[in-house]
Amino acid sequence: MDVKGKNVIYSGGFGGIGLACVREFLKHGAKYVTIFDLEENDEAMLALRKSYPNATIDFIPVDMRKKASITMAFKSAVEKMEHFDVLVNGCAIMMDSQVELTIEINLLGLIHSTLAALPYMDKSSGGHGGVIVNISSVAGLETPGLFAIYTASKHGVTAFTRCMGDQIYYDRFGVSFITICPGLTETSLTKDLHSRVTFQFNEEVAKIFLHSKQQSAELCAENMIKVIEIGKNGGVYLLDLGNIQEITYPQLWEPTFEAH
Repeated sequence: MDVKGKNVIYSGGFGGIGLACVREFLKHGAKYVTIFDLEENDEAMLALRKSYPNATIDFIPVDMRKKASITMAFKSAVEKMEHFDVLVNGCAIMMDSQVELTIEINLLGLIHSTLAALPYMDKSSGGHGGVIVNISSVAGLETPGLFAIYTASKHGVTAFTRCMGDQIYYDRFGVSFITICPGLTETSLTKDLHSRVTFQFNEEVAKIFLHSKQQSAELCAENMIKVIEIGKNGGVYLLDLGNIQEITYPQLWEPTFEAH
């Protein structure tokens, strides 16, 4: 999908990767961008509106722990935008000591957001179709044991989005689903990654990540736009150190049906 002239909702748009992605959408000519987040970043909004005066840039508060808040945010967005072509679900935390909160925001919130968005996009009900991009992580592909709760939530995101990319859903809704899995990216989160482990006794071990190569949020954002432009429905893409890699999965099981 060419994002030029499109209407975009970005959930988590004031995060490290999120804000870089919002800028990239605007740089590529997005017409209307609405940011969902818990609180508004006044400084960032001022800078965005100054840099992209021809675009409409809006903010709507949303609490990803609450289904009602998510539902109301989409209702408010559509009242202003009339329709949206792209939804990026990027709200996430990495705080393994907070098990329920991590699952509520990273997985349940993303699922509720997706399900709230679909009726507005559904081509079978007069919608425009479009693309839903769910932000997973390299931890949604691998199993870094030091971050077990975060990893579980992100594997859930990857699995959910792959399921929603099934042809049976595309035929009904006209909405493509893409999973984005960023590798280690230079954000505030990675600066204290060691403090986010599942068990405190592993904090010293986790400091090894402080010496890992990381990509910039801007480079990750550039590649995410490329994937939205050329990515396929149901595709899973690892964005790491400036590279884009499509992840393929073997079929490990299929049902056996009894003869009639």
